Order: sequence, then structure tokens, then C-alpha cells
Amino acid sequence: MKAANKFPKRLVFIITDLLTGGAEMMLYKLLSSLNRERFDPIVISLMDRGRLGDLIEALSIPVYTVGMKPGIPTPKAAYCLLQTVRQLQPDLIQGWMYHGNVAAQLSSILSLQKTPVFWDIQNSIYSLDYEKKMTVAVINLSAYISKLARKIIFVSKVSQLQHEALGFYVQEACVIPNGIDTGMFITSVESRLSVRAELGLPEETILIGLIARFHPQKDHKNFLQAAALLSKNYSNVHFLLAGQGVERNNLGLHQLIQELGLINQISLLGERTDIPRLNSALDITSLSSAYGEGFPLAVGEAMSCGVPCVVTDVGDSAWLVGNTGRVVPPRDPEGLCTAWLELIEMGTLARRELGARARQRIKDNFSLESVVQKYQQIYEEVISG
Repeated sequence: MKAANKFPKRLVFIITDLLTGGAEMMLYKLLSSLNRERFDPIVISLMDRGRLGDLIEALSIPVYTVGMKPGIPTPKAAYCLLQTVRQLQPDLIQGWMYHGNVAAQLSSILSLQKTPVFWDIQNSIYSLDYEKKMTVAVINLSAYISKLARKIIFVSKVSQLQHEALGFYVQEACVIPNGIDTGMFITSVESRLSVRAELGLPEETILIGLIARFHPQKDHKNFLQAAALLSKNYSNVHFLLAGQGVERNNLGLHQLIQELGLINQISLLGERTDIPRLNSALDITSLSSAYGEGFPLAVGEAMSCGVPCVVTDVGDSAWLVGNTGRVVPPRDPEGLCTAWLELIEMGTLARRELGARARQRIKDNFSLESVVQKYQQIYEEVISG
């Protein structure tokens, strides 16, 4: 056993999987910035390594997998998780997202080590009707056992209020927004030119982007319907979409683009590793989500690149954007199109000034450094206590 007063303290993070969504990327960024003299982080993925497993191990952070499959966990997978936690002897267990939170709490109970457990909730809930049946069951179980968690960290104010209404115990809760690496996400004229060259677009083309995985929550249909409306008025506008599943072989997405007459105005880039470069190339970034957003990392990253954003009023998107962009109702393509028009018609100079204000807002309020410091502070308070 480790002596209680020794550092570094071992933190075990339990997450559902290691895909490259916003919640998973926030965990990676937190891990990459932790003070390693104070903390010894280890990651357990309930499913597989995903694309982030190798990146996390490149930080000299071990990654364990349990091998769970979608659906009800098997006794074998549950036993593997329990044995792994017992072997690692953490000073604190940090769950990440619903399934990871429940797994973290149960592993602490069953290991008989009384290890403090934190939960991290990355999304908002406007209606359980939007969730899968198994996810609803996990959410209900989470509410029931939430009093056992030492602390629940919500990524947004809206999310905390919504979960409290669902029965979550929030007396020991706090809000820590996602953090943006302002040194990585920067304004770049070179990126603006190189991305347009890659797409075969003239330099003066107005480029509007949506960087999000293909999922009903992200409401790509809303974005594309707004794009069709805008294209009727502007011929020099192009739309860049990137993210997991946003590809030409996505038959449903491709068919919708054809039906809307947008084949020549849309570039589908799929999952990319050069997100800072793509963001810096945009004139406007959009979030067209219908529900489920907590604190959208993609919007903050675009703002850090000096790009004004048009977002739907879901989660804490409006708080994040402030007065540096536009906020419209969800599922309202006409409203989305109107907001784009406003930003286009204000002209290049005014749009760049708005983008500069957006970057400054991120630096002042949502920098990665300040967010990591908040996590480290509450970790140390509980472990030392």
C-alpha cells in the first residue's frame, strides 16, 4: 500500500470508450496537462482503445481495456474491471460520462477499498426520449446512486440543473467547463489558404463549417437545410463538414445532400487529425445540435482560432459564445441561415474583429490551463482530506 502522505497520487479514470468525440478529447487534454509530480494517471476503457488509446499511452499513461460490448455487461467484463481496480490501488477514481461513472462507483464499492469516486457528466438532457433504452437505464441508476459519489462535476450550468430535476444529488456538485488549448487553436492565414487549396476553392470563398460526429444529437439535417437556403442567395459559399461518420459512404447523409442540391457546395472530410487547421480556415463555425450538448468543445476551439460562431441554444452554447457570435433556436434552419447571413453581410473586417473578440473570450474564461487547475485543486482537496 502507498503511504497516505506521498506524491504522486494515483488517479484512475474510467471511461466508456476512447473514440475521438468531444468528451473523450477533453479527457485526453486533461491527462496531457496534469501535473505528473502530483498525480499518476491511469485510464481504463470499458470497451476498446479507440483512436485515443495510443495517444494517451504516448503521454506515458497506461491504458487498460475491459472488453465490454454494447448492452448489458457480462460477468467476465465486470470481474476484469474489478480486478484491474484492485490491482491499481487508486487514491481516487474519476468516472467519465454515464457508463464510466456507474462503473467507477461500483468498482469502488466492490473492491472494498473505500476509494473516493468523482463523476464527470459531459452532456445535457432535455428529454430522456432522445436517449437509447440502455442509456436511460444507466441514467436512472446513476440518479439513484448519485449520493454515493464524493463529487459530481458537470460541464455546464444547464446540465447541472437538468440532472438535479432528474433526481441527481447535487449537494457536492460543481461546474467545470471544458478547457481550450489556446496555444494549439490559433488564427492562421496559412491554414485558410491551404485548406481552400486542398478543397479546390477560390481564396475569396466564404467557408462555413460544422465539425461534429454524425449523430442525431448534432442534427446535420438542420445544418444542411440551412445551407440549401443560404446557397440560393450566395454562390461563393462552401460548407465544410468533418467528424466521425461524416463521409461520402454515409448513404443517408449523401442522399440528403443530393436531395437538397448541395453536391457541389459540400465537402465531407470524415474524421480528421488536423482540426486546428480546419478551424482556422473557416469564416464561420456552426453548431446545429438539437439536444444533448453540455459545453461544446468544438465551438470553443473554433472561437480560439478567431472564428465567429452561430450555435443553437442547447446546453451552455449561448454562455460560451456570449456576444461574439449568434445564438438561434434548435431545429430552425431558417434561423440558422439568417444568422449566417448577418455574419456574411457585416463584411470581412467586422467578422474578423468579432472573431478576435471570440478568441479573447476563450483566453479570459475557458483556457485549458485554468480548467486543469480546477480539476487538480478538487482532486487534492479530497485526497488530502
